[in-house]
Amino acid sequence: MEYIIAILYTLALLYIFLFSLSQLHLTWYYKRKHQNRQEQPILDLSNVPLVTVQLPIYNEMYVVERLLEAVANFNYPLDRLEIQVLDDSTDQTTRIIASKIKKLSSKGLDIVHVRRNNREGFKAGALQHGLEIAKGEFLAIFDADFLPEPDFLKQTVPYFQNKEIGMVQTRWGHVNKDYSLLTRLQAFGLDAHFSIEQQGRSNAGSFINFNGTGGVWRRSCIEHAGGWSADTLTEDLDLSYRAQFNGWKFKYLEDVVAPAELPVLMPAVKSQQFRWNKGAAETARKNLKQIATSGWSMTKKSHAFFHLFNSSVFICLLAAAVLSIPMLFIKHANPQINTLFNLGGLFLIGFFSITYFYWTANQQIAGKNSKKYFLKMFPSFLTVSMGLSLHNSVAVMEGFFGFKSPFVRTPKFNIRHSKDSLRKNVYVNRQISCLTWVEGLLSLYFAFGIIAGLYLGDSGLLVFHVMLCLGFAMVFVQSVKTVKYAT
Repeated sequence: MEYIIAILYTLALLYIFLFSLSQLHLTWYYKRKHQNRQEQPILDLSNVPLVTVQLPIYNEMYVVERLLEAVANFNYPLDRLEIQVLDDSTDQTTRIIASKIKKLSSKGLDIVHVRRNNREGFKAGALQHGLEIAKGEFLAIFDADFLPEPDFLKQTVPYFQNKEIGMVQTRWGHVNKDYSLLTRLQAFGLDAHFSIEQQGRSNAGSFINFNGTGGVWRRSCIEHAGGWSADTLTEDLDLSYRAQFNGWKFKYLEDVVAPAELPVLMPAVKSQQFRWNKGAAETARKNLKQIATSGWSMTKKSHAFFHLFNSSVFICLLAAAVLSIPMLFIKHANPQINTLFNLGGLFLIGFFSITYFYWTANQQIAGKNSKKYFLKMFPSFLTVSMGLSLHNSVAVMEGFFGFKSPFVRTPKFNIRHSKDSLRKNVYVNRQISCLTWVEGLLSLYFAFGIIAGLYLGDSGLLVFHVMLCLGFAMVFVQSVKTVKYAT
């Protein structure tokens, strides 16, 4: 049993190490960005293409009106613009949409309210239904929590002058980043994805992905790739790979920002994380064979592998965490293998790689205050990420083993400032799941690990166990505290 624990522990750390190196490699490609900057193409105003803006909506009464106002303000010729509100709502959101569309239509906007008989296929089904009746050659897609700038189309559509470009993705901004520590931590992680990962993969000539919103598709690209499919929870990632398998190129615009609202409650964060991680695992399961048997270079294959399997790092993190406490006792009982344990110092290279990855992203986003902000946010970000490892691991395992579940949307609350209240908000999830109670128990488990390390005189894992204890405690407390919004 000791050998089995030691082997599993080592394999988990090895995967985390390799994942960290892949992130370091992307950071290197990202740093080359400014050496290859290209000028933005100019939109030919004499030949403006017809664009359909698709807004997939499901029960978004708090934010849908501001979204409609934002897209109605696009600085784009009205006769070349169509807006589809793909409304699958079952609450008063539908009434709000109908009222707003009536006002906007009177101003000359071509805006249609699209309702389906059922919610088959969830978001993917709504987008596919809208595609079949859309007028546009290009389709811009925004989730309900987005507030695109008026010049969004003028900044993105010109890139389609290159006939090989099938999709243009922009960077997400955050309208409520400073609402709380939770929103700041989400912004910290997302900023790294939208700078290092997306731009780094783009610079490397590797696959990037449409992020579900804040991007524009060429209609023929979607159709050539087989259309939207609901067989994974991340229809955006799935379509991205199918399109690029078919030879289409994607363009990522780091300097074009599409502002959006971050979830302000832990259950909302969890529902979003669950969908992203499970969907990524489903997409990996679906596409692994094609990636492995392709004629791509090893660099492109490895980037695709870690792109699709990046959520697997949570399984390895959880495994290494849970096994680390038995490893303390195994090490204490077998001093002759201390040399083997000392080799674990090599994994510090992985930690420094991840640190550099987030440091580089933070410098790009935070600017002159980057050092102070990084020192404040990075430890907290790692700690909470550890605390989410159980929840995300369950999502990944369900995805890998083919367990199907419905598309659970991330509720939006129109919360931007500390004075905004969540009291009586109908979208607040007030149920406490069984996993949340397990997260509380894991916090106690790692508190025991701290005590065990001190008792055995082994401080090698002390910082790790402190972060795990605090991480699971923070996730547990933040999940439970939503009950207070019930009254």
